[in-house]
Amino acid sequence: MKGVVLAGGLGSRLLPCTKITNKHLLPVYDRPMIHYPLRCLVNAGIQDVLLVTGGSFAGHFLQLLGNGKELGLKELHYTYQEGEGGIADALRLAEDFADGEPLAVVLGDNIIERNIRAAAQAYLAQGGGARILLKRVPDPERFGVPVFAGDRIVRIEEKPKQPRSKFAVTGIYFYDHQVFTLIRDLKPSERGELEISDVNNMYLERGQLAWSELAGWWTDAGTFPSLLRASNLVAESGANKSDEE
Repeated sequence: MKGVVLAGGLGSRLLPCTKITNKHLLPVYDRPMIHYPLRCLVNAGIQDVLLVTGGSFAGHFLQLLGNGKELGLKELHYTYQEGEGGIADALRLAEDFADGEPLAVVLGDNIIERNIRAAAQAYLAQGGGARILLKRVPDPERFGVPVFAGDRIVRIEEKPKQPRSKFAVTGIYFYDHQVFTLIRDLKPSERGELEISDVNNMYLERGQLAWSELAGWWTDAGTFPSLLRASNLVAESGANKSDEE
């Protein structure tokens, strides 16, 4: 399995800090934000990773990360997303890198307490399709939200005003090679973006989407309140140690 970290976008919700660097290079407690999704993959046993970035500061990643060996990576590749076409638009750039292998995809502003090793193993045992990680949150309307029938997901709604469950779809996904065919069939949403929720719904329609609940705490860090929360959670829980458990 290969890994993909999606770290594009303009980071407009974190202005003026993002006038001088990419948002994924801002600090979360004692290290740059981008370290956390990369270490998430390394701790799951994934050592071949593609970093998708964009904007005016893409070169800053190379200065910081180099070839990725300091973080335990065997190979760290880079590619560039032009504009802001959405998560699925960024993921499509990984097709050549994937070369038919399954992918673990992590959004660059996702910070977790523990690791995704068990979910990665469950996905490989699944034998294809997709698997998403869910987390119960107090504000699901900020995220993609699963709609359940029993313990089965029947639909994922993107940022619903009235969420039909308390779960959020975290920015951690597992996909097989079909994902790139599905992305090519996507139509832009009302936001003008290719939505990852639409990709997940297409897997659902094929009966090929499974889910796991993420253990430990999880947060994004794409707004000032969530960036502060992420820093406080890391500082209080010692996630730098616990993600190796």
